[in-house]
Amino acid sequence: MEAFARLVQGLSRNLDRVAGWALVATMLLVVGNIILRLLGRPIQGTYEWVGFLTALAIGLALAQCAVQDGHIAVTFLVDKLAPRAQAVVVFCGGAVSVAFLAFAAWEIGRYATSMVRSGEVAMTTQVPFYPFIYLIAFGFLVFCLIVFTGLREPIRKVAKK
Repeated sequence: MEAFARLVQGLSRNLDRVAGWALVATMLLVVGNIILRLLGRPIQGTYEWVGFLTALAIGLALAQCAVQDGHIAVTFLVDKLAPRAQAVVVFCGGAVSVAFLAFAAWEIGRYATSMVRSGEVAMTTQVPFYPFIYLIAFGFLVFCLIVFTGLREPIRKVAKK
């Protein structure tokens, strides 16, 4: 299980790097469009590409945020419980999160497949939507796996007591 957790964390780091480059590309595209617009030659499809790249940045960075415990957790009630009860609550919340994220990844993937079948493309650039949607589904799958591997700790705490 440790090897699997390391693999998923490495994958998460790489997706986070891709997300970072998507943000850099977004910034360069917006700045370039502003400069070229001043010269009377705006970049066609900037709005669409900014949407694609921003969606990628968010969808691919979620897992690494979970690795770093960067998501908000309101625990003031749980902190008042006994350590074993805390572990049970954390495990149950994590299990619900895994189920939700697995469902979300599946449904996002299904949505991408429907976009493949329909042949829907962006209006200005004619770029198909589905590759971006599949990447976001993959980001959610990795997020799900990160949360799943995080369930080991509360299980250890419950088993130890």
